[in-house]
Amino acid sequence: MTRSPARLLARFESVCFERRNWLMLALLGLTLVMGYLGSQLRMEAGFEKQMPANHPYIETFHTYRNDVMGANRLNIVVRARKGTIWSAAGLKRLYEVTQAVTFLPNVERLGVQSLWTPNTFVNEITEEGFRADPLIDGSINPDRLDSTTIARIEAAAAQGGFVGTLVSRGQDSAMISAELLETDKDGNKLDYVAYNAILEQLRQRYEDQDFSIEIIGFAKQIGEIADSAKSVMGFFALALLLTAGAVYWYCRSVLFTVLPIACSLTSLVWQFGALHLLGFGLDPLAVLVPFLVFAIGVSHGVQQINYIVREVSLGKSCMAACRASFSGLLIPGTLALVTAFVSFVTLLLIPIPMVRELAIAASLGVAFKIVTNLVMLPVAASYCRIDKAYADGAMDLREQRAGWLRVLARIARPGNAAVCLAAVGLVFGLAVWQSKGRVIGTLEPGAPELRPDARFNRDAVSIASNYDTGLDWLTIIFEARGAQGGADAAQGVGFCSNANIGLFQDRFTWAMQPVPGVLSIASFADQIKQYNRGYNEGNPKMEAVPLDPANFAALATEIARTRGTMRKDCSMTAVHLYLTDHKAVTINRVIAAVEAFAASQSEPGVTIRLASGNAGVLAAVNESLERSELPMMLWVYAAIVLLVLVTYRDFRAVLACCLPLTVGTFIGYWFMKELSIGLTVATLPVMVLAVGIGVDYSFYIYNRLQLHLANGQPIVKALEHAILEVGTATIFTAVTLAVGVATWSFSALKFQADMGKLLGFMFMVNMVMAMTALPALAVWLERLFPRKKPARVPGLLQH
Repeated sequence: MTRSPARLLARFESVCFERRNWLMLALLGLTLVMGYLGSQLRMEAGFEKQMPANHPYIETFHTYRNDVMGANRLNIVVRARKGTIWSAAGLKRLYEVTQAVTFLPNVERLGVQSLWTPNTFVNEITEEGFRADPLIDGSINPDRLDSTTIARIEAAAAQGGFVGTLVSRGQDSAMISAELLETDKDGNKLDYVAYNAILEQLRQRYEDQDFSIEIIGFAKQIGEIADSAKSVMGFFALALLLTAGAVYWYCRSVLFTVLPIACSLTSLVWQFGALHLLGFGLDPLAVLVPFLVFAIGVSHGVQQINYIVREVSLGKSCMAACRASFSGLLIPGTLALVTAFVSFVTLLLIPIPMVRELAIAASLGVAFKIVTNLVMLPVAASYCRIDKAYADGAMDLREQRAGWLRVLARIARPGNAAVCLAAVGLVFGLAVWQSKGRVIGTLEPGAPELRPDARFNRDAVSIASNYDTGLDWLTIIFEARGAQGGADAAQGVGFCSNANIGLFQDRFTWAMQPVPGVLSIASFADQIKQYNRGYNEGNPKMEAVPLDPANFAALATEIARTRGTMRKDCSMTAVHLYLTDHKAVTINRVIAAVEAFAASQSEPGVTIRLASGNAGVLAAVNESLERSELPMMLWVYAAIVLLVLVTYRDFRAVLACCLPLTVGTFIGYWFMKELSIGLTVATLPVMVLAVGIGVDYSFYIYNRLQLHLANGQPIVKALEHAILEVGTATIFTAVTLAVGVATWSFSALKFQADMGKLLGFMFMVNMVMAMTALPALAVWLERLFPRKKPARVPGLLQH
């Protein structure tokens, strides 16, 4: 039974190499087909793809999305470069942009609001009673605005309380707000990438030397990210050139430079084709994932080249060397890639559709690596002709470069290993301590994926500093339940006679006003108070929630004429908390205050529900990431432990491979905290990838260690030989990949720059852990738990 894995491997090797022509033709045909399919892959973003499934906040969002402000809003500001917006030219430009926005595709026309729209009312007390008229009368012609009319509009805006909401506090700009629908009337999904081009056309049309146009919203944000993501190809090409140059420097062979890169690119082509077949697009926030997977392929390719050159230098033919590399690296390579595959699959635990699509894309890419880098590469290399002189020269060069590795190999000596473990333990403790307080979510205002000087973020800062409503809001729902609404519901009144709803909500708004991060509040209770004052000749003493049920119901009926804070039967009333920003700490602080109020105060028949608004969606995303991160990482490590245990059947291997990986993970968390990189849907795959890369290094080193132990060498000598044989390739791979991704630091996309820094750092940290902590652990585990049987090298042919 112990020989069966080796026999299976030998049989598989024979089939691949004896029928290599047919195999390579089949792989070439598959690549051509997948290349055609992959060429049709398009970027595809979606607002609802970012919403966690079955999260209570998202359920609230969907339940009341037609009654309150939607989270997928578009805000467009017309700003006068000189003077105020109160000029004939300024108001006409505002009218023109309002009309253009109203007729944009996927805009809910009834929800568009600006000074010029009929849903912008000014409440007024007259001799006949309370009256609400449009701020700009329908008879006013934007082409015939005189100073008297402009002054009347300006006064009406101030009287209606629109300064700070639809007009900036400095009164040099005015805002148009609109809500976007995810699908149009024909059921077609909104193409955010194409929509950004439409918004830019609108900007170019109406922006000139007199007026600037500022645009914010999810659609604009995703469009900006998608446009900037086009630069990914440029940085990928640069990284590719750097990698190719480094590989050539390492092996001094054009052929051996092209092979690992070509095989890694082949799996990328297969990945794009498979995604198109499955009906997926490529989300702008996940555009880096294929290139992260490409990095894994280069890592395995360099190990293959290193093995082949070493075997040729020992006197074997090119065919025999390739077969030896095939058999020698298939087990550790597959083990490493399966671990990476499982790591990405665990991302499916996060109930966010975009993350799940990302997990599928990454998992496909890693699965294809098993074929392209562990099978295709050595088979393709067998067609090459390598003379003994080249191999000897390559080995001499490797020995020269590895001279200092002999010093590093001394770490396998027990005394040195003990010092190393003490140092690693100290660093681990420090990393765990320093990584506390790591933030789940974004740490920057505006769009964290973009640079602070990006046009979107400049617009966002400008609008946030000039308007009271802010860019980010959290909508709290007050839901009325019980028998009271039943009798009146048929008359369309429902719960509107229950004044306690307004009183309870008024207490809530007072409690939220001093909470840090709350910029302003708009609520049903505030509107009730304003209307009550208006109906009582503007008496300030009457700015209170009326206790009389009939009066309360009458005022609620007036408020129900405009959408945003209630349902007509008062079964739902809302409070909009406008926030200073959407940083995770801000959102968490406000939500904690809401939950504290709900826990300490209550009203019979009224339930406080979190949450809608874009901050509610972000809070749901952050909560889902926080809840999923620990289980996901535990599953990743459980998979690694199981695979190592099944492969080597030795607990020493489990500890030696996994403990350094754990240290590297916490050092990565510390690095994220120091660079103010929050854990988001963009950064999470990088941490998962870091685990996969770290395992790669460990598996290749430990597999050589097992081979030497199986041949009867003592642990110290076995470790020294393992480090000398694969150490150069391991260090070279880590440095090359780190330098390649470090070029991303210059990207226009801030999140790409952050990913480049984080990924480059994790490549180096995991390499250092594999080259130091793993040997030190292995030698002491061997001393503490001496082997009673020879080391087992599963399925590996003894070449």
